[in-house]
Amino acid sequence: MAESAACPSFQLGRPRYDQGSFLGRLRHFIDVIDPSTLFVSEKQLKESIKLLDDFKHGTLPPGVSDSQLWDAQKIKQAIIHPDTGEKIFMPFRMSGYVPFGTPIVIGLLLPNQTVVSTIIWQWLNQSHNACVNYANRNATKPTPTSKFLQGYVGAVTSAVSIAVGLNVLIQKANKLSPATRMIIQRLVPFPAVASANICNVGLMRHNELSEGVDVLDSNGKVVGSSKIAARHAIMETAFTRVVLPMPIFVLPPIIMSYLERLRFLQSNRRLLLPIHSVVCLVTFGLSLPVAISLFPQMSQIEVSRLEPEIAMATDCKVVTYNKGL
Repeated sequence: MAESAACPSFQLGRPRYDQGSFLGRLRHFIDVIDPSTLFVSEKQLKESIKLLDDFKHGTLPPGVSDSQLWDAQKIKQAIIHPDTGEKIFMPFRMSGYVPFGTPIVIGLLLPNQTVVSTIIWQWLNQSHNACVNYANRNATKPTPTSKFLQGYVGAVTSAVSIAVGLNVLIQKANKLSPATRMIIQRLVPFPAVASANICNVGLMRHNELSEGVDVLDSNGKVVGSSKIAARHAIMETAFTRVVLPMPIFVLPPIIMSYLERLRFLQSNRRLLLPIHSVVCLVTFGLSLPVAISLFPQMSQIEVSRLEPEIAMATDCKVVTYNKGL
């Protein structure tokens, strides 16, 4: 009984953990972003895919445990795009988001930024975000490349404009002490990145507002396309994208401003960058699963809140839609 509770019966294509609770979603997304899957060999990947195919066709060899099947599904979902069936380039996988994104976060939070360095780091950050968004996109419906380019240009423009504008205002604020000015300057990346993330989501997914998103009944059958559900999906995703950078870009500057006053670090200045890097890595690694676990990826909404044609197409009181990440 304990073993069954620890490892539930395998369900192909279904999450291992309960998505109705925050803890279940957190455990699920910790699996999704697990960087250990970056080191899976081609042989391991093929073995995992074969194991899942055997399960699907009822030809599973004896002795294969549920735990092995869950691990195989975790590996496949981390590497293979569910719609295209192709491997996702390693730096743009969700499991690579923290390892490959942390150097950019460190660069964004470096003190004494110039206008040029601010532009470069904001551009790198939004370029990385755009590539991750594109690599993990919903590819069931063809989306023009121009939509992704619009999102990319809009995000870069908003991030650079806000960051440079705030930096200029801070430098002109003569009443602020040098220490206060440095702390505020370190906090500049947060509003810049948060606003760029909202812009990115809005522009990249704007077509969903006009076309709607598919809503599913309790049997997983598509009952229609809803613009209201699309609006909820985009609002939830945008909120997540504001919450995500909050601890990443707010906590490290506060922690570092305290650590830099310690005598040990004042006499060993070369340790500041390694310590700063570790603080950013830990904060990023802890913040990402928490932020994306705030809402279920497959969210539910009452039919009474949707378009009349949806209510006419199903007897269900609640339908499900893919919020996205």
